[in-house]
Amino acid sequence: MRILLTGSSGWLGSALSPRLRVLDHDVTGLDPVPSAETRIVGSVADRDLVMRAVEENRIEAIIHSGALHKPDIEHRRKEDFVETNVRGTLNLLDAASAFGVQRFIFTSTTSLMISQTIRAGGARMAAWLTEDMSPEPRNIYGVTKLSAEHLCRLYHLQFGLPVIVLRTARFFPEADDMAHVIEQSDANTKANELLFRRLTVEDAADAHIAALEKAPQLGFDIFIISAPTPFQPDDCAALIADAPSVVARYFPDYPAVYTKKGWTMFSSIDRVYDALRARGPAGFRLQDELCRCARRACGGIRAQVFVRTARHWER
Repeated sequence: MRILLTGSSGWLGSALSPRLRVLDHDVTGLDPVPSAETRIVGSVADRDLVMRAVEENRIEAIIHSGALHKPDIEHRRKEDFVETNVRGTLNLLDAASAFGVQRFIFTSTTSLMISQTIRAGGARMAAWLTEDMSPEPRNIYGVTKLSAEHLCRLYHLQFGLPVIVLRTARFFPEADDMAHVIEQSDANTKANELLFRRLTVEDAADAHIAALEKAPQLGFDIFIISAPTPFQPDDCAALIADAPSVVARYFPDYPAVYTKKGWTMFSSIDRVYDALRARGPAGFRLQDELCRCARRACGGIRAQVFVRTARHWER
C-alpha cells in the first residue's frame, strides 16, 4: 500500500515507518524536520504541498501523526496550533477525498479527555476514562486535536472515507512535565504511569498498523490506546486515597523491588485510561512490558516487571 505518513521524523513516525516497510508498504514521509524517514520536508499546513504529495505519490492511505504537541504550548502561538493541527488535518482530508485515498488514520491524544477539574485534583475518586465520555480539553493542544477529530468524523459522513482515530496515551521519551513536583527518577515515573496512562512507542506504532488494516471494515471509530491497566473501576476511590495499597494487591512483591531500586509509587492516582475496547473487535492487541509480564508471572517474579520496564526507559 502507498502510505503518506505525517510526522515521519518524530518519535512515533521513526518507530512506525520501518514497521510499515517491513510489511512491504511504500511509505512517503512528510515532516518539517529532515530525517532518514522523511521524503518530503514541509508542513501539513501547506495545502499545495499536501495536495501534490497525495496526488503525485498516488497515495492509498494516510497516517496523520504529525502535530504541534503539548510541550509546544510554551513557545508557539495559538494560531500555530490551529494552522497545524486543524487546518493541516483539513488539508489532508481534502486531499484524501480528492484523490481517492482508501483509509485515514489520525493520531489523537488522551490529553483532550482531561478536564481542568480532573487536572486540578481534589476528587474523591479517580476518573475512569473510556471512549464514551465527553471530552473537555483544557488547553489549545486538546482543543485543536478534538476539532481535528470532528473533521475526521465529518469526512467519513460526507465522503465515506474510512477513518480511525487513536487517542494515544503518553509514549514520548521526554521527562514527565510534573517531574519537578513528583521528585522521582524518569524511569520510576514512567514505570508507574504504565499502570494507568502510558504505553510504549512500539505498542503505539503497532496500534496504528492494526488500525490501518481494520479501517475499511470499521468505517469510523475512536479508540483509547494505552497500556492495559490491571485496575478495575471499583478501585477508583482507593486509587485516590492510597494508590500504593491498590498496586500491592495486584503486584504483592513490588514494594521490595521498589525499595531495592530506590523507587516510590505515586501516593495517589487520579485517572485511569481504559483501553479495553481497543482490545475487543478492533483487535489492536496492545502488549507492554508491564501487563505482559504481570499476566504470566507469579510470586517474586511478578514484581520484576518493574525492573524490565525500567530498562526500557533507561535505554
